[in-house]
Amino acid sequence: MRTTIPILLDSRPQRATSPGETPRPGLAGHDTDSSPSRPPPGPAPVFVHVGATAISEAEIAREMQHHRADHPQRARADAARALVVRELLRLEIHRLSLAGAARPEGPETHEEAEVALLIEREVPTPAPEEADCRRYFDANRDRMHEADAARVRHILLPALPGDGAGRNKARELGEQLIDQLRREPARFEQLARLHSACPSRNEGGNLGWVSSGDTVPEFERQVFRLKPGLAGLTVESRYGHHVVVLDEHRPGQPLSFAACRERIAAYLETQVKQNALHQYLNILAERHGVRGLEMFEAA
Repeated sequence: MRTTIPILLDSRPQRATSPGETPRPGLAGHDTDSSPSRPPPGPAPVFVHVGATAISEAEIAREMQHHRADHPQRARADAARALVVRELLRLEIHRLSLAGAARPEGPETHEEAEVALLIEREVPTPAPEEADCRRYFDANRDRMHEADAARVRHILLPALPGDGAGRNKARELGEQLIDQLRREPARFEQLARLHSACPSRNEGGNLGWVSSGDTVPEFERQVFRLKPGLAGLTVESRYGHHVVVLDEHRPGQPLSFAACRERIAAYLETQVKQNALHQYLNILAERHGVRGLEMFEAA
């Protein structure tokens, strides 16, 4: 199976070449018929060109749904950049006549197979040397350990992320339960069965041993900082507020170089390939010409 690696384009303005022409229908796999309830009075404005291909604001707006960001301007810039990258790759695949040679693997689309073939042919990356892996291991020994684990019980008091009143109510109930459990710790199982919205309520709230990645990040960040025993405050997550008891914390044991070598090599190879792709895309931007992307970067 091929390794999928995200592709980035340098955000600096690129040298412009030939002017744009009529937008190409269906650019980047998007259907041009968006069937709006009230169609615009004319064609969507165009500010970005890749070679002779125009990328319209309508295409960028459709692409934005795949690029979540804190601000619409950031999502718009990310969407524009993604469409520029896709078109640069399409143009280069056409220039090198690779379309007919691509063979999709598994669920891979033909477009993905073409891109993979292009990258394999034009952006070769050497495997990292043993010395590179050893050097990375020595510089990051504090990160080379098994995942920490915690034996946890909890009572989930549910509330939607945007429901401020519901979250306050869940927190207040959690504080009441914590006060009650300070006086009657043996009642945790009973209270979990009565109040918890988590399926673990059937086990008295017992989650068993939890390691990194087993639950949601915000829950784990807080739980792994707790001291053993009943947490004095509720732990908040996207699901609501949790009354938590940490029964035991088990730090992850250090890993040997032999245990880490394969993962380190894969990580270093990915970094090298990412850097090579970054440089390659800048070469393609110079070759085919990109105009208008700088206005998104400046927004």
